[in-house]
Amino acid sequence: MSTRSAGLRRETIPDAFDAGAFAYDRLVGANPGYHEHLWLSAQRMRLPGAGRGLRLLDAGCGTGASTAALLAAAPYAEIVAVDASGAMLERARSKRWPPSVTFVHTPVERLAVAGVHGPFDGILAAYLIRNVADPDAVLRDLRGLLRPGGTLAVHEYSVADSAAARAVWQAVCTAVIIPAGRVLSGDAALYRYLRRSVAGFDGAARFRRRLRDAGFTGVHSATVPGWQRGIVHTFLASRPSLAGSALPGSAAGERG
Repeated sequence: MSTRSAGLRRETIPDAFDAGAFAYDRLVGANPGYHEHLWLSAQRMRLPGAGRGLRLLDAGCGTGASTAALLAAAPYAEIVAVDASGAMLERARSKRWPPSVTFVHTPVERLAVAGVHGPFDGILAAYLIRNVADPDAVLRDLRGLLRPGGTLAVHEYSVADSAAARAVWQAVCTAVIIPAGRVLSGDAALYRYLRRSVAGFDGAARFRRRLRDAGFTGVHSATVPGWQRGIVHTFLASRPSLAGSALPGSAAGERG
C-alpha cells in the first residue's frame, strides 16, 4: 500500500513501515542519540542480575534497535520482540542475535492470538503507544502481561507540555526529518505523520495520569539528554505487587 496520502492513518501505519523499512535504519542512525536514548530507557528499568532468569517483552521492536537496547541492559534475559510490520521485523531478524531473542510478527493488540503470553518481568514499548488506536486498552493489556511488581518502560515523544520542545520538534521535522525521509525512502508521508502524531500526543503529565488510570503504580518519567531533551521521555511504571507495592527503581525528574 502506498504511503503517499497526506492522510496516513493509524490503521495503515504497519503498511507505511513496511514501505519504509529499507531506509529506516539509515534514517534513525543519522539521529544523534537515537540508539543511546533507547539504551538509557532500558537501563532505567533497573533489571537485576544482568537479566538472569528474567523474561522481557519488546513491544513494537521495529528493526531491532529497542531489542538491542534491552539486550545490552539484560544480556542473560529471554527477550520476546514483536512488531506489526513484517518488513521491519525481517530487518530485525536479519541481524545477529543470541538464541535467547525471538521475534514474533503481530500487532500488539493481538499478542495472545500470536501465542505471546505473560508473565513478563519487564516490558519496553518504544515509539509504540502513540501509534495504536486505543492506547488505554493497550496499556491495560501490557499491565496484564507483567508479573506483579514487573516494570513497564514507555520510550516516547511528548512535547505538549513545553512550548520550547514543540518549537524544536516542528523545526527539526520541517528542516531535517521530512526532507531526509523523502530523499532516503522516496516518500515523506510516514515522516509527516510522525510530525503530526507527536504534536497531537499526550503531554508528559497527561501520559503519567494515563498510566495510573490503566492500573500502574510507581509512575514517573525522565527526559533524555541532547537535542531531544524535553522531547523524548522514559515513562516508568509497575504492575502492583501482591503486597500492594511497586518494584523499586526510579529515574530522576518529571515525577507526577
